[in-house]
Amino acid sequence: MKLSARIAVPAAALVLAGVTATGCAPQTSDNGAEGDEKTGTLRVWLFQEVGNKPKEKVVDAAVAGFEKSHEGAEVEVEYIPVDTRAQRIKAAFNDPKSAPDLIEYGNTDTAGYVKDGGLADVSKEFAAWDDAKDTDPTAKDTDPTAKQSVTVDGQVYGAPLFVGVRALYYRTDVFDDLGIEPPKSQDELIATARKVHEEKPDLYGLAVGGAYTYGAMPFIWAHGGELAEETGVSYRSAVNSEKARKGIEAYTSLFGDDNCPAAKCAAMGGNATVTAFASGKAAMAIGGDFSHAAVEAGAVKGKYAVVPLPGVKEGSIAPAFAGGNNIGVLKSSSHRTLAVDLMKALTGKKTQAEMFDAMGFLPTYSDVRADVAQKEPFVGPFVDTLDAGAEFVPASPAWGRIDASLVLPNMFQEIVSGRKDVAAASDDAAKKMDAAFAEAG
Repeated sequence: MKLSARIAVPAAALVLAGVTATGCAPQTSDNGAEGDEKTGTLRVWLFQEVGNKPKEKVVDAAVAGFEKSHEGAEVEVEYIPVDTRAQRIKAAFNDPKSAPDLIEYGNTDTAGYVKDGGLADVSKEFAAWDDAKDTDPTAKDTDPTAKQSVTVDGQVYGAPLFVGVRALYYRTDVFDDLGIEPPKSQDELIATARKVHEEKPDLYGLAVGGAYTYGAMPFIWAHGGELAEETGVSYRSAVNSEKARKGIEAYTSLFGDDNCPAAKCAAMGGNATVTAFASGKAAMAIGGDFSHAAVEAGAVKGKYAVVPLPGVKEGSIAPAFAGGNNIGVLKSSSHRTLAVDLMKALTGKKTQAEMFDAMGFLPTYSDVRADVAQKEPFVGPFVDTLDAGAEFVPASPAWGRIDASLVLPNMFQEIVSGRKDVAAASDDAAKKMDAAFAEAG
């Protein structure tokens, strides 16, 4: 079975996905709960956002509804800094007595947290949850690929809170001036980027970054490549396969004096590429639905539009990484039943719709996404991207190590700097990935 199976978004609330991977907690020996109390105080850790008040308002409403329907239960919510979350969650896994009942976490952390014994298996409750079932009677309920970001070894360990996906931002004023249309294929994208830079040398045609892993992945997936493949008990890297190499070559071809010079762009990450676009230094950039506010606040306000990132075939859409956050119940919670109900309250359709209105977080439910797209047209290209099929990272605790050690950014940077060719760099990256998979078991 190939790892990055297409996530069939029309198949329900389950298509979620993550932020960035964090370090894993040490393996804990036994942090299972001894009971299931039906009253008492539940503690919740959620991420502190920039401008957190709107999020707090939505959460407070969901909590109030939960407390009203669960007599004798109270909820305490703490907002923890994102940049120290790894340490806080490690401590919680290793000291169950002081741990919260629920946590918000990046979806790429799922496998690592499961291996550490921190998250509770909520498969049965999730399968019986009405919100998690597809509203389309012709579609499959709870398709395993649709639950990929909350699933490890066939079991569910949380519920999606929001999804984040990337598409192609482009300058309408620049395109109109040059008499060109948004690209409809990957070859057209590359040619358009070069044309813009040739005509307007002060602009990057397409802002790309050697450290922009999630901007590069769609090029690998669009060519039929994968990050890794399942071997039955673990994973084996696939970044050095023929198809993956074609995608790597396509992405790295965008670094150079004809588009985005390696000396300036090799070190850029996703935020830097979006900043370049928002400040008027690039004609195109690969940005997320979550980048919308930053672009609106920039110099290009009113002079840009968004389309799905094109795939290899004309008119196709390149598979995007499905990022986002989950909420999970800790295995150590002594209020399991209440905690699962609270998880549902915080991630259900009503709350996700309100969270979009408050924070712009894209809902994980296809029907709720369709509703918000009608209200906010900018959401449309991102919904189309999800509906075309998104991808996810290996459901292995090794991914945290691979991501943190910059295996893929180093590979891209070695290629664009000329230190290694695509074959040598991808072989080296594959060896490092396989070592991490082997160590994770």
